[in-house]
Amino acid sequence: MQWKSTDGSGGVLMSLPAGILLCVLFGVFFSVMTVGLTFLETRFGGAVITSEHFNTAGRDVKTGLTAAVIVSQWTWAATLLQSSNVAWSFGISGPFWYAAGASVQVLLFGVLAIEIKRKAPNAHTFLEMVDVRWGKCAHLTFLYFGLCTNAVVSAMLMLGGAAVMYEAAGVPIWLYGILVPLGTLIYTLVGGLKATFLASYVHTAIIFVGLVLMIFAVYVVPGDCTDTTKQCNSLGSASVVYERLQFFVNLPANAGRFAGNTGNSLLTMVSQDGIMFGIINTVGNFGTVFVDQSYWQSAIAAHPTSAVRGYMYGGLVWFTIPFALATSLGLAGNALNVALTGIDAGNGLVPPAAAFVLLGPAGGWLVLIMLFMAITSTGSAEMIAVSSLLTYDVYRKYINPAADGKKILKVSRMMVGVWAFVMFLLNIILWQIGSATGGKIGLGWVYNFMGIMIGSAVVPVSFLLLWSRTPAVGAITGAFVGNICALIVWLIHAANTCEDTAPPVYCGVSASTLGTLGPQLSGNLTAILSSGLICTLFSIFKPQNYDWSKLNEGIKLVENASVLGSDEFTASPEYLTAAKAWIVKYGVGGTVIILILWPLCTFSWGVFSKPIFQLWSSVVIGWGTIAAVYIIFAPLAENSKTIMAVLTCSPVKPALVQPEKKVPETAQA
Repeated sequence: MQWKSTDGSGGVLMSLPAGILLCVLFGVFFSVMTVGLTFLETRFGGAVITSEHFNTAGRDVKTGLTAAVIVSQWTWAATLLQSSNVAWSFGISGPFWYAAGASVQVLLFGVLAIEIKRKAPNAHTFLEMVDVRWGKCAHLTFLYFGLCTNAVVSAMLMLGGAAVMYEAAGVPIWLYGILVPLGTLIYTLVGGLKATFLASYVHTAIIFVGLVLMIFAVYVVPGDCTDTTKQCNSLGSASVVYERLQFFVNLPANAGRFAGNTGNSLLTMVSQDGIMFGIINTVGNFGTVFVDQSYWQSAIAAHPTSAVRGYMYGGLVWFTIPFALATSLGLAGNALNVALTGIDAGNGLVPPAAAFVLLGPAGGWLVLIMLFMAITSTGSAEMIAVSSLLTYDVYRKYINPAADGKKILKVSRMMVGVWAFVMFLLNIILWQIGSATGGKIGLGWVYNFMGIMIGSAVVPVSFLLLWSRTPAVGAITGAFVGNICALIVWLIHAANTCEDTAPPVYCGVSASTLGTLGPQLSGNLTAILSSGLICTLFSIFKPQNYDWSKLNEGIKLVENASVLGSDEFTASPEYLTAAKAWIVKYGVGGTVIILILWPLCTFSWGVFSKPIFQLWSSVVIGWGTIAAVYIIFAPLAENSKTIMAVLTCSPVKPALVQPEKKVPETAQA
């Protein structure tokens, strides 16, 4: 497409060879870099690549790196693209609800992260715990939901990037589907989970550098407008953004476009569509955190102290990406009157188009680089997550229970390659579906649909470690019946919905009506609420009363390894119990503040005045900058010992392999 503002300024972002070169060069660069870092860690850091290390990263990852990994895993293509789409569509409420509705899950997942350390430190996957507690039928049930989650996440990763690269440079969809998975496959095969962690840190650092540059371009540094013969597309302050948005909503072409917002304004938190999206976003993202093996794997890999604070810090840092980026580029898309259609926005084209008009080709390139970082880092996390599920919960469980470490390592690497191929197929399939529906099924459609498909598994999986009374039949029934009810409600609501497009108006089930906020809201809420009700009723009237001490006993390590950290203090029942109390206090407290108190306090403001919007933009600038400083420098500071060992060529002595530990009974309360 021609990315331009309505005055005609703008143009094509890059040529086809440049687009292909971008994918190839970054793939090669990160493969070489990450393989090199993995070699340095094994040579100087004392790491040994066994099957346990390949899938758990040694279970000793520190807080800063844990937080960076969480940020990286949770930064999808949708985080950069869909968040700006909802800003373009709903105004300032969109970025807030995207960030709030998808960060609280990470804060709350910290509770499960510490429960793993307390009750099942031997675990490699959450399905191992399902199998030990609830048996084979439940294991197969949640294997289905787990793989569905990975498929949905992988599909959205590929779909968002494919749409942008196709529009930016004409890169064929099939070629993009090969280049991106291939770019992460090599280092994932070599170094496993720890290699993906190292790559994720670098990816996250680059994303935050780009984020800060975009924030400053929109709200701090004005551009050069001295040439009066050309249209000035500079912003540079909250005051200018405010005035341009006021002008934009008053254009005759936008009359009634934001009717769901107070005062037909983009500068208000009182937005009917924004709130509906916020609920959909919150419900749907519980599924993509609590049922995604990659987050369980990060918790398993983290040192006990990191499992407590890593998720909290990671959630707060991640909040700034959709909140700050979309409040910058999403609003800039309207403030600069960038020529975009609803289908363009739904396919994720708002950020690169807005950056292109604001900063020229350099801005578009920067957004594409950030997008590539997000796709490859999360893609590698999905590869290793699915590899763990297929290795431990299919191969080791049903094919070769006696498999030793060498066989497990071999199969793990094979499954990484298998999922890379699946990602390629998912990209092609979804793109063809989108083309067949005239672009109506795109990134935004799939993003809002995900909770309908996997949201019913959230409560059962949470009760796995949080409620000893939940029986297997309750968990299975809740997951499947909740899913069926969600699909039925979604279809019924869509059948009674009319397309909000130009005449002739069509009412009934279609790609358009299924993608509207009303049916998707109904389906998402039905999925999680019906499942939660079913699980609760079974837990009350047909309780299991599970003995937690049996959980870890049923999970065996493939190789002898430390599972609770390198010191007895952080493995003690007292520390783990105190850690749980800390994360419950601050995780639940942070959720209440972000999801309830913050928006309630802003509703009374109605349409923001200029001083209030300037205050809002100051929060964007401050939070984004502080988050960038922490996530870039904290992992370096925490790993200074290893860095110095590399610089001085003085290998760190490997830690003594500890015998398999059993969680003390007092820690299993």
